[in-house]
Amino acid sequence: MSRGVVLPRGDVADARAVAVRCENFGYDACWTGELWGRDAFVALTAVADAVERIDLGTAIVNVFSRSPATLAAAAATLTEVAPAGVRLGIGPSTAKAIEDLHGRDYDRPVRRLHETAELIAAFTRGEGRVDYDGETVSVADFPALDADVPVYTAALGPAARRATGRVADGWLPHNVPFPELSSAFETVAETARESDRDPDDITVAPYVPAAVADDPDEARAAIRGHLAYYVGSGEGYRRAVATAFPDEANRIAEAWVDGDRDAARAAVTEEMVDALGVAGTPEGARERFAAVASLDVVDHPIVVVPDGADEATVGRTIEALAP
Repeated sequence: MSRGVVLPRGDVADARAVAVRCENFGYDACWTGELWGRDAFVALTAVADAVERIDLGTAIVNVFSRSPATLAAAAATLTEVAPAGVRLGIGPSTAKAIEDLHGRDYDRPVRRLHETAELIAAFTRGEGRVDYDGETVSVADFPALDADVPVYTAALGPAARRATGRVADGWLPHNVPFPELSSAFETVAETARESDRDPDDITVAPYVPAAVADDPDEARAAIRGHLAYYVGSGEGYRRAVATAFPDEANRIAEAWVDGDRDAARAAVTEEMVDALGVAGTPEGARERFAAVASLDVVDHPIVVVPDGADEATVGRTIEALAP
């Protein structure tokens, strides 16, 4: 079973050190997120010469702050220094990030995700010159780049999942409850078949929020904080969680919007922790992670240690859940 790790937020030296540990533990890929404060491509370039065989991926970069051409060029350049593969994870992000940080209109996010993925594929397949006339972006008469860059989409709702089925190489679900993954992927698969694509060619790489501690309550508290943040700060995440926990998701979001972070974390139930994360002692967490990884739909589970976890928790979690 292939598996990856999202590198924890921090400075580049930390990312390099964690990536080396992940490679030594047998992970297949290191991914890095991007919101504010660290550029994903710069960070991965710094990691590239510290590892020898592990794939490097973005999980995720948004489709509004860079043009599809810029994303394609950045990923193609990264392939020149990465020792193994590069995986480009893209997503629509949230209205808060796009409008309040980047100063862009959060306009038609699903359509932009679809067209960005499709255009990046055209730009990186190394075939002639690229012309593309889309609804959110159009380009004309520029040469394609010759780079092997599979595009993964962070797609939660059904419309975004349909876009994944039409144009993406991989799917990055986050906050889709694990018991719901198979039925959620069926939307991807149906659309792929309608587009004359083989659903088996689409890599399913779910985020698995994970925390390992000698005290299982401490580990579960870390997952509650992670879930409360995402459900409270992004409507797409709230809707994804609400497919299985509608009342709980609403209570979390309401508390978060009201500024009561403690109440939001307290509203995350034990059932939610088990359906949306992996938490416990090393032995218990390994067992739970194995159950998620063994789901028929899962190809590449990605360990995500919650933001704010200390160095010891990061190290324990990565070691405990290693292949």
